[in-house]
Amino acid sequence: AAPAGGGGGPAARELFAEGLLQFLRPAVRQLDGHVHAVRESQVELREHIDSLATELCRINEDQKVALDLDPYVKKLLNARRRVVLVNNILQNAQERLRRLNHSVAKETVRRKAMLEAAAAGGYPQGLPGK
Repeated sequence: AAPAGGGGGPAARELFAEGLLQFLRPAVRQLDGHVHAVRESQVELREHIDSLATELCRINEDQKVALDLDPYVKKLLNARRRVVLVNNILQNAQERLRRLNHSVAKETVRRKAMLEAAAAGGYPQGLPGK
């Protein structure tokens, strides 16, 4: 048995790294999917807020008795601003997730090629670039 804390040689470390990458990939994809779904709902919410604000302004103009709907319109616009802010944050997070997913995929391909080369005897003394 290899000692805990780093024993086992380069092939064991590469195998562990490959397993870790395979473990991370579905989690990153799932998180990316959730962020995408939330972003879509944020866009829908923003559209509903815009529609409601427009409708309130129209109702206010059509009323014979003046109703002061301006505070409600301002609250809606403030809510819309917050929705846009959250959407921007989610967009940045999703872009980071996409870059991470791309990096994981590249690293997986690189490590797989190195393991295949090592198994074929291409690197008997260890792994290239180390």
